[in-house]
Amino acid sequence: MNAKARLGWVKLYERTGNATLVCRRCGISAPTLRKWVRRYAAEGEAGLEDRSRRPKTSPQRRVFAEQERLILELRRSRKLGIKRLRNELLRLHGLKLALGTIHAVLVRHGENRLRRPKLNRKGSKRYSRPVPGERVQMDVCKIGSRLYQYTAVDDCTRYRVLGLASDKTAASTLAFLDRVIGGMPFPIQRIQTDRGAEFFAYEVQERLMRERIRFRPIRPRSPHLNGKVERSQRTDLEEFWPTVDFSKSDVEGQLAAWVSFYNHERPHDSLDGLTPAQRLAELRSRIPSARVIAAAYDATKEDFRTRHYLFDQAVREVKASR
Repeated sequence: MNAKARLGWVKLYERTGNATLVCRRCGISAPTLRKWVRRYAAEGEAGLEDRSRRPKTSPQRRVFAEQERLILELRRSRKLGIKRLRNELLRLHGLKLALGTIHAVLVRHGENRLRRPKLNRKGSKRYSRPVPGERVQMDVCKIGSRLYQYTAVDDCTRYRVLGLASDKTAASTLAFLDRVIGGMPFPIQRIQTDRGAEFFAYEVQERLMRERIRFRPIRPRSPHLNGKVERSQRTDLEEFWPTVDFSKSDVEGQLAAWVSFYNHERPHDSLDGLTPAQRLAELRSRIPSARVIAAAYDATKEDFRTRHYLFDQAVREVKASR
């Protein structure tokens, strides 16, 4: 009903002074007539316009204007999906929201569809080693000029160790390897890398042999075989590095805080919503001791590997045939 019809009710009541007659003729109830007569007397014709029915207070509301602003800013500036929005709201603002709540905000503002290029996967088969430390994937990612990120991720638990270096040389790799061995909360049985020159240095392979860790490089042009570390580096590039303040001198400190958040607070779909630390706690009883791993290490099966894949394979076949 519009304001013009309500004005007609009020005017008829003013002429007749008979509320029963007005209600019967106009098909309205007495409380309705009294409401519009009071509003007309207080505000004139402006009082007959429709008013918002939104409640003055919303005790059950799950997200407020400031929280909506944060959600929309992250969505528009960094093109994050709903799950990554949830993680970033928790990490950057200490704001813990359900996925459904975030989705409702995006729908309300028409931001629920995110156009991203479709990834072409070489295969849909997924695997995960059953024991923490059985396979640790390692890689290097360039962040900027003279800034490289070394990444090591456990295949089983997704527990990670990160490090920064000004180059990707044997010396930087050895320094990071020290960090990985000391930072992983379980003994490492195997390191898996791509065929980058920094991993094939004699000093690096010799150190792995001394630590009784098997070195297993993947074949060329097969980054999907190192998929867990590749995906985790993409997470860093989308979630962590866009928030880093390079004007501050503690980039290492910012990275350490991110690693702690990733390992202990950030839920993973691949772990059924658990964090790496929670999955590690579940599987703690399966982890063999360092003594058991050292006893199972067969030094006769380990030799120095070369970057050239075909030559490396030929050498291994010759040794296996003897």
